[in-house]
Amino acid sequence: MFGEVVSDGQKPDWRIYFLVGSILIIDTIFFKISFSGPWDSSSFTLGVIGLIGLTMLYVSWYRFTFNRQGLVPWLDLWKDPKVSAQKELFISFLFLILAFIIGKEGFFFPEPTALIFSLVGLLMLIQSVYVLLSVSILSDN
Repeated sequence: MFGEVVSDGQKPDWRIYFLVGSILIIDTIFFKISFSGPWDSSSFTLGVIGLIGLTMLYVSWYRFTFNRQGLVPWLDLWKDPKVSAQKELFISFLFLILAFIIGKEGFFFPEPTALIFSLVGLLMLIQSVYVLLSVSILSDN
């Protein structure tokens, strides 16, 4: 089920998720191949394709990083939560800065890309602050 470690020393397969997610993201950013879908909007379908691609990349990262199936990076899975949370905090700020730049300039990204980057950056910010508080001020030790 979810969060189970794969038995017999096998690592869960992450490559397929990475490959398909990368293809979907590349399509969303560069090729923009889409269909109108039930909502009669090919740009909305393109956004859905991009979100599915991001989700698949996240699943790939989770399986690669933690060597288990699942979606939630529980605190006890982290080797060094404080250092990892500091890195995540830094990366979250990079995502927010990148979202600001893409929102202002646009470049060749689809219009809602800045919104998605902001969402990812803020979620990373919340998680990193939670972890930093959990291992310091809110720690039982």
